[in-house]
Amino acid sequence: MVIGSYVGLATVGIFIYWYTAYDWAGDGHSLVSFNQLANWSECSHWEGFKVANFDNFDFSKNPCGYFTWAKTKASTLSLTVLVVIEMFNAINALSEDSSLLQIGFWANPLLLVACTLSVLLHCAILYIPFLQRIFGTAALNKNDWILALAFSFPVFFFEEILKIVSRAKNAAELQRSKSA
Repeated sequence: MVIGSYVGLATVGIFIYWYTAYDWAGDGHSLVSFNQLANWSECSHWEGFKVANFDNFDFSKNPCGYFTWAKTKASTLSLTVLVVIEMFNAINALSEDSSLLQIGFWANPLLLVACTLSVLLHCAILYIPFLQRIFGTAALNKNDWILALAFSFPVFFFEEILKIVSRAKNAAELQRSKSA
């Protein structure tokens, strides 16, 4: 439940972050407030709502179109976080109780090959135009990948904490069984 909750929060969180706080994206997109994002369908009634024209799109006649156009990039970031977190989870699953630092990343080389292939297939839908159109994705730049990794990497910490708790619980149960 803990990991699943984090996956959900990270996936939705990066979507919200792209619209509301990602001013270092390098693509010139306009930031909006969380309230504007939550009520995007009412943007035609907002006083003075304007967004910057960027990436060869002109939003001067229809600023609300920004939310439709921009969701491709925000959704692609969400999908990328989901893919990367699941690859990290697969690596975390090398052991239910032992720390990844103890067993090492190379404990199952075939798993690393499978994770690498999965990420390469994900990259195919991000960077091959034909697949971009089919999957409705946008290419990610270096900053986008840094952001996606920043949202994904904490799953390692949560999993390590859960393993520590599990080891402590197992040790306590073993101690109780020896005492009985």
